[in-house]
Amino acid sequence: MMELKVINEQGQQVSTLAVSDALFAREFNEALVHQVVVAYQANARSGNRAQKGRSEVSKSTRKPFRQKGTGRARAGMASSPLWRGGGKIFPNSPEENFSHKVNKKMYRAGIAAIYSQLAREGRLSVIDSLSIDTPKTKQFVAKMKAMGLDQALIIADSVDENLYLSTRNLASVYVVEPSQVDPVSLVHFKSVVITREAVKQIEEMYA
Repeated sequence: MMELKVINEQGQQVSTLAVSDALFAREFNEALVHQVVVAYQANARSGNRAQKGRSEVSKSTRKPFRQKGTGRARAGMASSPLWRGGGKIFPNSPEENFSHKVNKKMYRAGIAAIYSQLAREGRLSVIDSLSIDTPKTKQFVAKMKAMGLDQALIIADSVDENLYLSTRNLASVYVVEPSQVDPVSLVHFKSVVITREAVKQIEEMYA
C-alpha cells in the first residue's frame, strides 16, 4: 500500500495515510490522460455558432450577368460561395455535435493516472480536515498561506456554506466534492489538497 503524508492546517506533517496503489501508484499514461482531458473539454462545448449556406444568405437569385461574351467566368447567382458575401460551403450549425465518447473504464484509468502522477510529483497532499468558522475569504487565505499554498484544488468530503462563500471569489482556488472532480482541474492546478474523508470517497469511486 502506498502512503501519502497527512498535514494539518498549519502545513505540518502529522501522520501518513495508506492509500490504494490502483489509484495513487498507477503508471502514467500520457496518451490516455490527453484523451480524457480533450474529451471532457469537448463534451462541455455547446453548439452555439451558426453560419449561412448559399440558400440562406440574402441575395437575389437573378443571374448577375449574361452567360457568354463578357470574358468573365460564368455565374448563376450572387449567393455562390465563391463570391464575396455568398454562403459558406460547409456552414457551421447550432446542432453541431462536439462530443467525444470515453467509456467508464478508460475515464477511471485516466483519473487514476493523474492522481498517481500528482502524488509522484509531490503536488498532492492530504489534510486531516478543513473547516471555516465564518464565511470570510481573508480567513481562508490565511490558512492557505499557512499551508504554503497559493494556487490549489481543494477536494473536501463536504462543502458547507462557509467554505463555499469563503472561496468563491478566489480565482486561484477551486473547492469541490469528490463527485465533482474533473480531469481538467486536476491537471490545471499547481497543488491538490484532499481531506482524509474525501480520500476514502475517491477510493470507493475509482479504485
